[in-house]
Amino acid sequence: MTDTLATLAAHLAVTAGTLIRDGRPDEVVVADTKSSPIDVVTKMDTDSEQLLRHLISAARPQDGILGEEGDAVVGTSGLTWVVDPIDGTVNYLYGLPAYAVSVAVVAGEPDPATWVPIAGCVHRVPDGATYTAGRGRGAYLDGARISVNDARPLSHSLVGTGFGYTTERRRAQGAVVAALLPRVRDIRRIGSAALDLCAVASGHLDLHYERGLKPWDMAAGQLIATEAGAVVTGLHGRPATEQMTVAGPAGSVADLVRLLEVLGADEGP
Repeated sequence: MTDTLATLAAHLAVTAGTLIRDGRPDEVVVADTKSSPIDVVTKMDTDSEQLLRHLISAARPQDGILGEEGDAVVGTSGLTWVVDPIDGTVNYLYGLPAYAVSVAVVAGEPDPATWVPIAGCVHRVPDGATYTAGRGRGAYLDGARISVNDARPLSHSLVGTGFGYTTERRRAQGAVVAALLPRVRDIRRIGSAALDLCAVASGHLDLHYERGLKPWDMAAGQLIATEAGAVVTGLHGRPATEQMTVAGPAGSVADLVRLLEVLGADEGP
């Protein structure tokens, strides 16, 4: 079952990626906004999710669906597909080549605190790079197995992060970055949490931390990172959730978690 679901997740993500790549207009415009005027949605976000929902319903009508741009569908199988039709919409809007389709299937309630990810795929649209994983099957980039970097001191760790869309949240996150930056090799802000988690999985980042990730931002990337040998956790002994997600090799994660706890990175607006 896991292999079948992993194959389907990859098919879904790549098919939606083809739609996004081939259907990109000469000028991408904002169709709507969400949490703030800079939290944007394009027509392709909704078109991609509609395609994913149609394909999932046709292949697995008994499964639930949770997507960024539509209402949740409750299934009867105990499995839910968690999809982000374009992770990195602002990058897509500006033509920056760091946006992806993220597709995962989880067992149990579609809640990061309790779910069990079964299979997932993150398909980077501009160049077609495809990250896949099945529970207990390892993680792969274009069919080649990948693994996280060995643990290293924070001072030698390249760390990815992301920011929210409200002024209050950004101000708090900026303070955390300002305190963290002198303690690490450097900081990267790629603009797609799914790709950040995959970068940890493939060793292109040592660590990633972020507050505010929604289920669709992390479902596939969390599984891919875990299957590549990463620890994916929250702060204060909690699981990775919207409150905080930290990913990387165990020893490095432990050091980063301690520092983020001291900095109160999961507190405030």
